[in-house]
Amino acid sequence: MLFLTQEARDRLLLEDEVAPMPRAQVTRILKEAGLRPTRQRIALGCLIFGDGHRHLTAEHLHLEALEAGISLSLATVYNTLFQFDEAGLIRRVSVNSGKAYYDTDPGDHHHFYIEDEDRIIDIAPDRISVDGLPEPPPGYAISKVDVVIRLKRIEGVG
Repeated sequence: MLFLTQEARDRLLLEDEVAPMPRAQVTRILKEAGLRPTRQRIALGCLIFGDGHRHLTAEHLHLEALEAGISLSLATVYNTLFQFDEAGLIRRVSVNSGKAYYDTDPGDHHHFYIEDEDRIIDIAPDRISVDGLPEPPPGYAISKVDVVIRLKRIEGVG
């Protein structure tokens, strides 16, 4: 689970104080991405970007927001994550049809999904290459390639 310290929660709730990421910086990022800096987007942006590179789910972020005293619905969190992904601020990583993680590093890279722990970790860029991609059908272009390698713990090892 992802949780903020009480000190970070207190700072986030103060309008002009420094949050985990300063509100002014989040506001600038949102404007540059073409998103209107609403209170909810700014508050969630402070949480998302203020803790360094990480992977989170909508449910984790919703719980983190509630713990920080930010009252909003899970639907608002999903909508905001979708908008941030569409704007290129974060990256959606699907691990199955019902589960997605959001990566604060939107650059091209791949992931391990650790099934037993229900979490993802980055694969170092120099540790994987994707060759021999097929030609897309006429009228289409490959926009990106996402590789998610599923891992399962071997019993009795590690």
